[in-house]
Amino acid sequence: MSSEEELLKRLGVTIDPETLRLALTHRSYAYENGGIPTNERLEFLGDSILGFSIAEYLYDELPHLPEGDLAKRRAAVVSTRALATVGRQLALGQHIYLGRGEKQSNGENKSSILADTMEAIFGAVYLNHGMDIAKELILRLVTPMLEDGELLGAATDWKTVIQEEAAGGKLGDVLYEVTGTGPDHARSYTATLWIGERELGQGQGPSKKEAEQEAARASWKLMHPNQTLPQL
Repeated sequence: MSSEEELLKRLGVTIDPETLRLALTHRSYAYENGGIPTNERLEFLGDSILGFSIAEYLYDELPHLPEGDLAKRRAAVVSTRALATVGRQLALGQHIYLGRGEKQSNGENKSSILADTMEAIFGAVYLNHGMDIAKELILRLVTPMLEDGELLGAATDWKTVIQEEAAGGKLGDVLYEVTGTGPDHARSYTATLWIGERELGQGQGPSKKEAEQEAARASWKLMHPNQTLPQL
């Protein structure tokens, strides 16, 4: 059995070889191999399918919860941390096509790479089988994360928390200033959060999304120095 066949067995679905290889092709590998297509378009597609599938599931299964609580739970289980956890359970990292630099820096275990590749896998399944099969896979792999209390707390959508506080307290507009350093295949980002004219926390991460979340988390702690971090 080939390596990719083993992955498909763990996933419990079939994906044609060309689409599967595309889903597993990180931009660092594509960059070093003549600019071949990457998994980023599939990631974009899979992210939308993932978000819808989880939103529908939560709406149906938790009819007593208001919109805000549903949104927080969705944000938790579609977060980079949650998807990376799923990826590690599947031993996904060893199947991802990575460039030399990412291989040397243990890219196969990076949460951002694992999470992005999981989204690309969801997009690939949708293209091969349609929405019902893609949704079944997502619910089978992702909804168990709803039982992980530690994950739910750690994966709080800090950007939403900050946005709600700023709006509720009429503190001013929320703005993230993001800068990136390093080559395209190994970028590192720093985000600074502003509310109105006040500069608050900073955060770092391998993606703009993660850097902004960390900046929002750091800002909440600055705004509430004597409180413990909120959980779902």
